[in-house]
Order: sequence, then structure tokens, then C-alpha cells
Amino acid sequence: MDYTFTADGVRVHAAEVVMYPTPLLATKATVPVNPKPFLNNLTGKSVIVKLKWGMEYKGYLVSVDSYMNLQLADTEEYIDGQFSGNLGDILIRCNNVMYMRGVPEDTEIEDAV
Repeated sequence: MDYTFTADGVRVHAAEVVMYPTPLLATKATVPVNPKPFLNNLTGKSVIVKLKWGMEYKGYLVSVDSYMNLQLADTEEYIDGQFSGNLGDILIRCNNVMYMRGVPEDTEIEDAV
């Protein structure tokens, strides 16, 4: 008799073994981006930072430290999409950031909402 062993060592008769096709994988793979070069490339440019709590800050990224804390200049605060005020220079602790994106060069920072 022909016997086949499964991955967990169970002996099964060869006639009982059923081969299933490999499940299809997503056709479009995403490439992970290393955050440090990404952040360093945005230094000196206009950015929008959204916090976990819903507030958005728009300003110029001055610096990023090894913990990925952010320093922004000429910063404006938006709460629920409404302008809340000018804050000037601010520091944002890394664990509060939901996401950050660059503002396109040809777009004014006020129009990037």
C-alpha cells in the first residue's frame, strides 16, 4: 500500500490525500517604505501631520530626531477641518502621530486639506 505522511506525521493512505491549489495572492504588492529616509527627504518642505486625536497640523518640517519626534515651523492647527489658529514653532511627540504626508510643491499649504 502507498502511504503518505502529513506535516504533523500522521500516516494517511495515498488515495485519501487531496491536493488543493495554492490560494491566490494579491496581484498588487505594496513595497514598504523605510520611514527615516522618507522623513529626512521631507525636511524643509511643507507637510501635514494628523494626530491620533483628529487634529491636523500644517507647517514646514524643520527636523526629526532618532525617535521620530517632529519639529514644525509656521504651523497652523485644524480641528475637524476648520482652521483653529497659527501656532508658529511646535514639537510633536512621535507616539501621537497617525500619519504625515508632504504637501505637493505646486499646492499652497492652505489648499491641501
